[in-house]
Amino acid sequence: MGGFGESTAVRRRGDGRYQAEIDGNYGFAEAINGGYLMAVLLRAAIDAGAHPDPVATSANFLRVARPGPAEILVEPRKGGRTTAVARVTLLQDDLPVVDAQVSTGALDADAIAAWSGPPPPPMPPVDGCLTFDAGGENRGFADQVDMRFDPATMGWLDGQPAGSPQMRAYFRTREPYRPDGILLALAVDALPPVVLNTGAGGWAPTVELTWHMRSVPAPGWLALHGSGRLVSDGWFDEEVEVWDAAGRLVAQSRQLARIGRTER
Repeated sequence: MGGFGESTAVRRRGDGRYQAEIDGNYGFAEAINGGYLMAVLLRAAIDAGAHPDPVATSANFLRVARPGPAEILVEPRKGGRTTAVARVTLLQDDLPVVDAQVSTGALDADAIAAWSGPPPPPMPPVDGCLTFDAGGENRGFADQVDMRFDPATMGWLDGQPAGSPQMRAYFRTREPYRPDGILLALAVDALPPVVLNTGAGGWAPTVELTWHMRSVPAPGWLALHGSGRLVSDGWFDEEVEVWDAAGRLVAQSRQLARIGRTER
């Protein structure tokens, strides 16, 4: 398939019904990235509604998605002048794979924050971060995004995890794509699981993820700052803040995930 826009495209089939083609290039082994699946859902939610920005999304991941055809159902829950709410479900073989509640609105790209908390600690410059060459054999998700990782959070690759759940990176797509609310859905779930820096290994499937779009992102790199509060009994949480090239907080997320499981 093509770039991010084409890979997340949906086709209207009727009132509240859409068809999509899940792109396996946004997967890790057999699992499709959850942020990519949310991006596909949000294309349908926005097309079916009256507002352009996905201001709040809460998604439950029920089954492992696979590459190929999918159906999306958009069921309006509330319509309003400033906000609309819909239930949006992605199905494959008539089974729900992702079930989400999506609130849409219209954010002012020129809005100035009335108050903002302090920004996270600065990362090294982009050219001082670690990168993975996308050449050679197709590596799925890693070949679709350009990520530059803060070396301080990548010791787990060499068997020297930082000791606390954290992960930081710069983010953009490899093919040019102007950042928007759809891309932010991908960005909030793009980091390697923060639990890797506690010494955990294996696939960490997301069970539930909620994220908020706070501002319309400026063109350029996005900075992803991931952290966690508790790792316990096979579960962990992950919080991600996304900051744009203008130094503004543009998205926030929190997810609950399992540790080191091979199936949900």
